[in-house]
Amino acid sequence: MKVDVLLGLQWGDEGKGKVVDVLTPNYDVVARFQGGPNAGHTLEFEGQKYVLRSIPSGIFQGDKVNIIGNGVVIDPALFKAEAEALAASGHDLKKRLHISKKAHLILPTHRFLDAAYEAAKGDAKVGTTGKGIGPTYTDKISRNGVRVGDILHDFDIKYAKAKARHEQILKSLNFAYDLAVAEKEWLEGIEYLKQFELVDSEHEINRLLDDEKSILAEGAQGTMLDIDFGSYPFVTSSNTVCAGACTGLGVAPHRIGEVYGIFKAYCTRVGSGPFPTELENETGEKLCELGHEFGAVTGRKRRCGWVDLVALKYAIMINGVTQLIMMKSDVLDTFDTISACVAYEVNGEEVDYFPYDITEGVKPIYTELPGWKCDMTKMTSEDEFPEEFNNYLAFLEEETGVPIKIVSVGPDREQTIIRYME
Repeated sequence: MKVDVLLGLQWGDEGKGKVVDVLTPNYDVVARFQGGPNAGHTLEFEGQKYVLRSIPSGIFQGDKVNIIGNGVVIDPALFKAEAEALAASGHDLKKRLHISKKAHLILPTHRFLDAAYEAAKGDAKVGTTGKGIGPTYTDKISRNGVRVGDILHDFDIKYAKAKARHEQILKSLNFAYDLAVAEKEWLEGIEYLKQFELVDSEHEINRLLDDEKSILAEGAQGTMLDIDFGSYPFVTSSNTVCAGACTGLGVAPHRIGEVYGIFKAYCTRVGSGPFPTELENETGEKLCELGHEFGAVTGRKRRCGWVDLVALKYAIMINGVTQLIMMKSDVLDTFDTISACVAYEVNGEEVDYFPYDITEGVKPIYTELPGWKCDMTKMTSEDEFPEEFNNYLAFLEEETGVPIKIVSVGPDREQTIIRYME
């Protein structure tokens, strides 16, 4: 058996949560491999809306095993609130959710450090969610982190040492903060974490594979936010690409199977950073309004633009994508024409590859296609697709060289159409 990987190909917010929920019936295990509670995966079904931040999106499907892998960073206070809200809605997690001992903990002081670092950058700020993700990964890489497994071994000593170090940094930055309330909630979250099964997830996942169990690895954020391959420095602090599933779960490269790449029929970005196809006009506002483009966790308004095939093909290459999944097709239902960026103009030269830096002097070159001008939200089969939409799909497949296996025509679980049915 192999681990199939599902990840975002743009700047995050592609709709990964819904797709994981749709695909989960085909798997025995769903495992989250990176990121933290800065990522919100929204799921809608049976008239209810759920937002998951740290918990894998397969948690709603029966008796599936869900694993938070070692590559994830966890805020115990936010985790407790998220898990308790799900339990109140009838989804008891304690028997079905396993947490890696090697996952790192987001400390209360990490959140203050996040705010202090952003404030110090002034106009050059990255636009983080303020959840302490970056400082936690910084501590991990600098070998100063506190891990979930430390809860069971000399925790008070390890926490006090990390906290003292952070407070010294905050003092040097002249950053004012009040730790009391945040620390109280955090320590309550630590006690709550102890009620879950804390595991050596790399052993568990490889044992499950040896037992012929099927596993779906779920990523957070998107490829263009990857710490190595994204639009640096306006990126997240982890490897969001397929290779991150290997290091974030303890899986060898040869055990990776299908790679599902998710993208929107258009493009969005939240926070600061370059965005070549951004539309700062009425069309961009219309995409935002029709797509309800506001962050699931932060509520921040997303910047909107046409699909960027230069960036998309780059993401497909980096991840080795085998199947594409296109989300929010219905958002384009009313447009007369649809534009797609097929190349960049950089310093007067046309290029079709993703350059080292896209911060300045990058002008998108567009191809225009006719819109389909009909409501797709009630469609249940690709046989109902209008000709213009089929032409858009064919154009994207020809450009990327990868089949679009799934098309989403609305937010609900049922508004998902699988193509190329055998």
